[in-house]
Amino acid sequence: MTNKKQIATEKAPAALGPYSQAIVAGGLLFASGQVPIVPETGEMAGTTIEEQAKQVFENLGAVLAEAGLDFGDVVKTTVFLADLADFATVNEIYAGYFTRPYPARSCVQIAALPKDSKLEIELIAALR
Repeated sequence: MTNKKQIATEKAPAALGPYSQAIVAGGLLFASGQVPIVPETGEMAGTTIEEQAKQVFENLGAVLAEAGLDFGDVVKTTVFLADLADFATVNEIYAGYFTRPYPARSCVQIAALPKDSKLEIELIAALR
């Protein structure tokens, strides 16, 4: 079995089920999908896609920081949108967190997300 280490921080929402915020294994960090929950309150961050996307990135940044990483270490993201019409707005916010070379990315529209979130993003980062 691969050695693996759990990453957990109170600066991101606690897991909503039997999973970890992130796991480090094989030289990579695998972050579970983050929804726009404000960690201090447990409530959703606003009602607009802009408010929710910014909170998702804050949550992901907190998980990365707990592992000693940042968005520059990210190699792959998966973006789940409740409405693909929000793609351009999310893409603009997304671009503010990453620099070239950008991570590989998939983006899909799905029927529903936890807590009726407008988006969820998961990522994989390379350890330094």
